Amino acid sequence: MFHSRPSPFAQNGPTQPPGDGDSDAGVVVDTKPKTKRPPLYKVLLLNDDYTPMEFVVHVLERFFGMTHAQAFEIMLTVHKKGVAVVGVFSHEIAETKVGQVMDFARRHQHPLQCTMEKE
Repeated sequence: MFHSRPSPFAQNGPTQPPGDGDSDAGVVVDTKPKTKRPPLYKVLLLNDDYTPMEFVVHVLERFFGMTHAQAFEIMLTVHKKGVAVVGVFSHEIAETKVGQVMDFARRHQHPLQCTMEKE
């Protein structure tokens, strides 16, 4: 006589036809959040007719970690073109650098201007 055995693949509980029930069953959903890079800001040094070139070179070396040769080249660009990008940083770091340069220039009685703008 023929005996019915349960299939090893049988589900516990009622069987549902395909398409019924939970449509997300067996689907892997990537729940890792997408992280966005923070916006970057250019720090700009502006030319003026009063700040000595040597002081500008010193500022670039001290606050932007440039070698003397790099600082001299950037200083010449500021002198000839009126402005130069001296670094690109996150908002907080750019803001700090601008503040440091402006404070340092004021303490040494120079009108050197440093600003930042979104890249």
